Amino acid sequence: MSDFVSDFWHWYVAGISLLSILACAALLLSQHIKRPAKGEKVELHGHVWDGDLTEYNNPLPRWWMWLFYITIVFSLGYLVFYPGLGSFRGTFNWTSTNEYEAEIKQANAEYGPLFDKYLKVDIATLSKDPQANAMGQRLFLNDCAQCHGSDAGGAKGFPNLRDNDWLYGGDPATIETTILGGRNGVMPALGAAIGGEPGIMEVTNYVRSLSGLKHDAKLAEAGKAKFAICAACHGAEAKGNTAMGAPNLTDAIWLYGSSEETIAETIRNGRNNMMPAQKDRLGEAKIHLLAAYVYSLGGGVPAPTTAAPVTTPITTAPAK
Repeated sequence: MSDFVSDFWHWYVAGISLLSILACAALLLSQHIKRPAKGEKVELHGHVWDGDLTEYNNPLPRWWMWLFYITIVFSLGYLVFYPGLGSFRGTFNWTSTNEYEAEIKQANAEYGPLFDKYLKVDIATLSKDPQANAMGQRLFLNDCAQCHGSDAGGAKGFPNLRDNDWLYGGDPATIETTILGGRNGVMPALGAAIGGEPGIMEVTNYVRSLSGLKHDAKLAEAGKAKFAICAACHGAEAKGNTAMGAPNLTDAIWLYGSSEETIAETIRNGRNNMMPAQKDRLGEAKIHLLAAYVYSLGGGVPAPTTAAPVTTPITTAPAK
């Protein structure tokens, strides 16, 4: 109701709600047919089915009608106490938003200390903690499985999180950054830039040749030179660029599929993928657990090592 921009909609919704209840009451009142006296002949409705099947015009049972009246009274009482009449919130001032926020507040008070404890543990170590992974898995099933699948195996247009192929990188810090801030990967439409349909088919065959797929050698050779425009993102060797989220075109892993038609469609029309940011919705502590769970699935790569001061021992992040 807060999205209404005019009082008209408040009165519109409230009017329909009240008129509907009043119409039900009027319909019930119209059915108050006088009960026939004992021995009095009951009139027929006049409807006939199957030649001789007719219906008596008997009144509704009184107990049944009273149930309907009770329902009408209940609905009016409900609209007094709870939202239902346009922007009127009811005398109890109840809203689903308040209810949700109260539940979240209670949950944060109960589980917040546990999340905060795990937030202090690095992701590589946390990924080996069974209890932390169980919590991370539940978060994943609630918030990530809709796109990546309950087994994190991905689907067309949604990456598999169990393999070693990462658009932006699979080290712990990068996984956490991806979940926190989201990603927006854009593959521009290049059909016109590479010469229209003939150029699309040439580059398509060249791309298929990079991973050993069946291709037309002549078209692939012609597409090699035109691939230069693609190399700006995918690299001269087409092995991808994690800084830009550009995929490796030389392996057997495809986000949308490896058929000639699909690759040509990608080159012709481009792609626009978005991984929504979860920081504001889940918070850093839960995302830390999520990142550890994703890292534990087997596709994550060890954190990059960094040089340490000579006065202290050199340490590296533990390999998975």
